[in-house]
Amino acid sequence: MKRKIITTGDGSKTIQIEDWDEQYHSKHGAVQEAYHVFIEHGLRLFHNQQVNILEIGFGTGLNALITLAEAQKQQLTINYVGVEAYPVLLEEVEQLDYCQQLGFENVENAFKQMHRSKWEENAIIAPHFSLQKQKKDFKSIQDQNFFNLIYFDAFGARVQPDLWTEDIFLKMYQALKNNGVLVTYAAKGSVRRAMQAVGFVVERLPGPPGKREMLRAIKTV
Repeated sequence: MKRKIITTGDGSKTIQIEDWDEQYHSKHGAVQEAYHVFIEHGLRLFHNQQVNILEIGFGTGLNALITLAEAQKQQLTINYVGVEAYPVLLEEVEQLDYCQQLGFENVENAFKQMHRSKWEENAIIAPHFSLQKQKKDFKSIQDQNFFNLIYFDAFGARVQPDLWTEDIFLKMYQALKNNGVLVTYAAKGSVRRAMQAVGFVVERLPGPPGKREMLRAIKTV
């Protein structure tokens, strides 16, 4: 599928899949969306602890990058697993220029290491941040009771409806520890109902720029 780099509403860039008219991040603001959904309503629930994070759709690595920077502020130790079926090319990542956009020049080498690290192997990106990238289909995830937080950043249900089903969210529910949290930019009623059907308690929250709402799901038992 043909991909191109586009500039989003906040001046940051993302990758667009032209055949689908779908972007890796919001066209209204890639960085703003990432911070709003995954940091403000996800990572900031945790303080002074180790957090095991599963990202569904590692993609450009933007969410991992801002998590690395934020973890330093919140004194968190992060074990980060990024699942991606179709990895982004390093040349594409360099064109996105996220470290320059965010003023993160001090972690630019760490960001490059994220993308250069081998798939299926643990990489120590920083003293407080380890990463394992897994190249596989989301449907093959089999983790049980391990993660504190899931960033659910798959392509939208309009283009990949099979990634937003009860079957997938049951895998997410099982992968989380008790009181674990899943956050996503999505807000469709069918997505919320699929989450609730497998046991999640689901909250509607104000969405990032360009979206009225987003969802946060909590595993309570």
